Amino acid sequence: MNETSSRVRSNCVSDNRIKIETTAISCTSIEVDKAVIPAAGFGTRFLPVTKTQPKEMMPVLDKPTIQYVVEEAVQAGIHDILIITGRGKQAIERHFDKSYELEEELESAEKYDRRDRVREIAELAGIHHVRQKVRDGLGDAVRYAGNHVGDNAFALLLGDTVIQSSLLFNRYPAPLGVNRC
Repeated sequence: MNETSSRVRSNCVSDNRIKIETTAISCTSIEVDKAVIPAAGFGTRFLPVTKTQPKEMMPVLDKPTIQYVVEEAVQAGIHDILIITGRGKQAIERHFDKSYELEEELESAEKYDRRDRVREIAELAGIHHVRQKVRDGLGDAVRYAGNHVGDNAFALLLGDTVIQSSLLFNRYPAPLGVNRC
C-alpha cells in the first residue's frame, strides 16, 4: 500500500467509542453501544461434552466463558447485547435470566454473597436472544442481528480465545505443583 491509500493502523476502545486511525484520513470515532455474540455452533472441538452442554457454558474458574465475554462488553460501555443461539443452547438464555427460586433459597439459607452473585448476572446488561434456525456459519449468524442493530455500528464478540491475565490469575491461588512466573 502506498501512503495515500487508507488502511487501518490501530483500533482501541475507550469507554464506548472505537477509535480508528487511518493513514490518509484523519482520525474518526464511531460510537458503539450494541454487541452481538454468536453462540449457535455445535462446538465440535469439545465433543463429546458439547453434545449436551453448550461450549459457551463451559466454566473457566467459577464462571461460564460467555459470561466473561458479556462482562468485557459491559466494561467497554456496551449494555445492549444480542446473543445468537441455536438448538440446544437454552442454558445460555437461562444463565442470564432472573432466577427467583434460587435467589429465595439462597436468601433463606442466609447465603447473601451467593445470592448477590446470582442477581448480578441477570443485571449485567440488557441481554436479548435470537435463535439461528439453521447453522450456516458465522456470517449467517451475524445476519440474524440485522433487526436488532439496524444500520448502527456494533461490536462482534467471539469468546473462542482465553488470554492469561495477571488480574484474574492473581485472584485465585495457584494449584499445587504449579509455578507462576
